[in-house]
Order: sequence, then structure tokens, then C-alpha cells
Amino acid sequence: ALPSPPHLAAGPRRPAAAAIHRDWALRVAAPTRLASVFEEDKRGLGGAEEAGGSSAGFNPGAPPPFGLAEIRAAIPKHCWVKDPWRSMSYVLRDVLVVLGLAAAAARADSWLVWPLYWAAQGTMFWALFVLGHDCGHGSFSSNPKLNSVVGHILHSSILVPYNGWRISHRTHHQNHGHVEKDESWHPLPQRLYNSLDNMTKKLRFSMPFPMLAFPLYLFARSPGKEGSHFNPNSDLFQPNEKKDVLTSTASWLAMIGVLAGLTFVMGPLKILKLYAIPYVIFVMWLDFVTYLHHHGHEDKVPWYRGKGMELSARRIDNT
Repeated sequence: ALPSPPHLAAGPRRPAAAAIHRDWALRVAAPTRLASVFEEDKRGLGGAEEAGGSSAGFNPGAPPPFGLAEIRAAIPKHCWVKDPWRSMSYVLRDVLVVLGLAAAAARADSWLVWPLYWAAQGTMFWALFVLGHDCGHGSFSSNPKLNSVVGHILHSSILVPYNGWRISHRTHHQNHGHVEKDESWHPLPQRLYNSLDNMTKKLRFSMPFPMLAFPLYLFARSPGKEGSHFNPNSDLFQPNEKKDVLTSTASWLAMIGVLAGLTFVMGPLKILKLYAIPYVIFVMWLDFVTYLHHHGHEDKVPWYRGKGMELSARRIDNT
């Protein structure tokens, strides 16, 4: 890890309450200069010009002037309470909206309605994914069994292997932005990028293909990595996680069976309009939001990714 900046390493940290009271929103959103928090206390928000010339501009490669402890302290206590009844109410609401949209679109069966349905239903599939994502993080409830059951139902319904993705997503958070250890959306070293064939480069880095990458990632992971979210023997997983992966893969296959049965009964065109196209919209939402979460300010590299790239560059230089 990179050493802490001098103004963060020395001296006592500013009380979180003071940061919350005055300028936390400004510094998180778009700080004009990553100055010492102690300097800010001395001169105030508007004193940058008086203290030493013009602002140097926001540097996304520098660590933020606050820590996780301050962020946690800024969050009201009631936000940490996991209310399973409230969580389940969101599930019920979203499922009813999904079913209602599908029923209304099937009944109308009009080409004036279908585009509106696809946009709305694709967004609702994304809502189901977010709820399953919270189950995977354990923030849905304090009951692991409830999280697992709800997560499997929600994610399997939109063709996501719950445990397979949950485990790889955990790895992603534990190694966020690390060139070698991050699981997804990690920056590629120049050497690895140059080794990719032209088709892989185009599909990964040329719009709109990256917005449709999620299903491919589930089956084949990212460039430079091997394995699958469906294979319990993949190096994504520990030996004690194989049963979990098998359970999720079986649930995924069960959903494939449901879709196959509905296609036989209703016809492929109806399933294409009711499910397949909204699924594509959902994938675009997922990849688009993930891209925004991991992209630097004005094409620059954020500090947590710069750290990984710097470490990788050192290793390459030493080989």
C-alpha cells in the first residue's frame, strides 16, 4: 500500500462531526484542491487564493483527505439497521411491478407499447439485481439464510448465478482497482493490452460492446483471467465454496428451463419481447453503472487504481 500523505499521517484527525457540518459534500463531490484538512480549518473554504495562489485543480490520483472511519461516522446510526421487513417490502414491490408490466405489455401487444415496456422492464430487472446484490453483501438482512434464498430467487430470475457472482464480487471489493488481483473492471497493464487480439480489443473497449459484456464475463471472466462463475472448480472459488457455486449454477439452469418451457408454450417471439430484450437493457444498465463507478475523473486514473497500476509497473520494470 502507498504511504499515507503527510497531512493525514501526522497529528490528530479532525473530528468527523466538524467535517460533516461544514464541507464534506464539497470535498467528496468535486474538491478544487486536495489541501490539508488542517489548512482548511485555518483559512476556511474560500481562502485558497489568499493562502497561496490559484488552485491546482482536482487531482484524482491523490488519496482523499478523509478516511473510512470518518465516512462511517458521518452516516446516521439508523442507516446501519437491517430491517428484513422493509427489505422484503422492496422485493414485493419490485416483483409486482415486473409482473404488472409484463401483463400489461402482453395484453396490449402493440408496437407503440413495446419500446416503453422494454425500457421500463429492463430498468426493473436492474432493480432486482440491486436487491440481490444487497443480499450478497449481507446488507439485505442479518439472516444469512434469508439473504441466500432471496438472492438466489432474484438473481436467478435475471440469469445471474447468485453465489458465483457474490464470491467474485467480494474479491473485487477486497482488491479494488488492483491490476492483478481485482476480479473485474481492473486496469490492464500495457503488456497485457498489447497481447489481446483485435477482436477482443474491439469487444472490450469499443462502444457499444462493453455495455453488453456482463454475460460474457460470467462465462469467461476478464482478459488475462481464466475460469467461470458457473464452474465450482474455477480458481475464483475456495474448495469450501464449491457447494454454494453448484447451488447457484443449478438455480441458473432451472431458470433456463423455465424460459425454455415458456418459449415452447408462448412462442419465441413473445419471450423475446417479454424477457430477452428487457434482459439486454438490464445488462446495459449494469455495465453502464459499473463503468461510471470505476472510471476516473476526466479520463484520469483515480488514486485507488493508480496504486495498483504503480505496483504493477514496478513489478514489470523489475522483470
